[in-house]
Amino acid sequence: YEFVAMEIMSSSEDHHVQVSAMATNVDLAGIHSRDFVQTSINPDGLKNDYLQICKEANMRPTKFIEMTMRTANEENPTNLLHLILKGNNPLIQQQRLDNDDANMICRTLKVNFHVATLNLAYNSISDEGAKCIGKLLEDHPLRTLNLSYCDIGPAGGEYIAKGIQMTETLTELNLSGNKLGSKGVLAVAGALQVNLSLKELYLANTDMKTECVIALATVLRQNNIVQVLDINRPLLFSQQEETTVHIASMLKVNSSLRRLHLSKHDIRDFGAERLVEALIFNTALEELDLSCNRITRDGAGHISKLLLQNTPIKHLNLDFNRIESDGAIHISRVLSFNTHLQSLHIASNNIAGAGLCAIADSLSKNQTLMGLYVWGNKLENSACVVSHVIMQCC
Repeated sequence: YEFVAMEIMSSSEDHHVQVSAMATNVDLAGIHSRDFVQTSINPDGLKNDYLQICKEANMRPTKFIEMTMRTANEENPTNLLHLILKGNNPLIQQQRLDNDDANMICRTLKVNFHVATLNLAYNSISDEGAKCIGKLLEDHPLRTLNLSYCDIGPAGGEYIAKGIQMTETLTELNLSGNKLGSKGVLAVAGALQVNLSLKELYLANTDMKTECVIALATVLRQNNIVQVLDINRPLLFSQQEETTVHIASMLKVNSSLRRLHLSKHDIRDFGAERLVEALIFNTALEELDLSCNRITRDGAGHISKLLLQNTPIKHLNLDFNRIESDGAIHISRVLSFNTHLQSLHIASNNIAGAGLCAIADSLSKNQTLMGLYVWGNKLENSACVVSHVIMQCC
């Protein structure tokens, strides 16, 4: 390094360039190629690398991938690239991407560290493709990975989990719609014990069972990195609401979660009460999705106590429950005291005119609620008249 520094100084005397002697002591041992992002990217570099790799593998390039790579470079010639290769894209003229395509993409990205987002949702990628992607996570500074609604099974979930354990850059992972089962989801839950970067995790419709929900809740008692968790529609067969109790216990101590999706968890009034008891002590959660559960007017009464405490919750979704008019009246009585709630979803709750009128009347005293969703209820004449008057006033 001293020799290089001396050469630079000697060749730059005419331009008054000074190089500090301290530069000879720079420690380069911990610097890796993946830590660098190109500041000037060849507009066709990513596409050309893909074509070359396909040629070496004796594979015919996929036009959709080639076009997307070229477009991504053109739109962001000097910034991080976002590869959106969703299988439901109308530009796809042939069959959706498969494992071979995933393999070629991963091999291309291994020599292109400026790709930050990889979206392969709605493709025919199975465990074999997930294996390639899991290995990519170990070496590539990918930030966002979307594999939702592919054909990944339990083994593929384990491959992705190994990648999660190794990555230090991934912040968002979407595996929703894949049949990971207990084996795959438990592997992901285990990876959260060592991962320090993942902030958003989407695991809806992954056929997780009771033990998976409990495992995730247990891990998040210690993990204060994850901010968004979507575990909609688990496969629960017990009537005791054990999973809700464990989630409530986690929420009482967790300080990082901002959004939590618990749709189709078979939560009843008992579970709603346990959640409220925990959330009173939670100072972080801003969005709570309890849609498509079995919460009735009594559960709505417990939730109204939570709103009365003026917790940080800004968005509350109670769509497709059973709170009816009595439950809506419970909530209406506390809306005038709440200064944080910004949106309230109570669609399809069998609420009649009395409940809707009570909600509408409370809006005149609430200054923060920006969105109210009431479709799918009994929109009687009285409720429509009151709502019309309020909308005119607004």
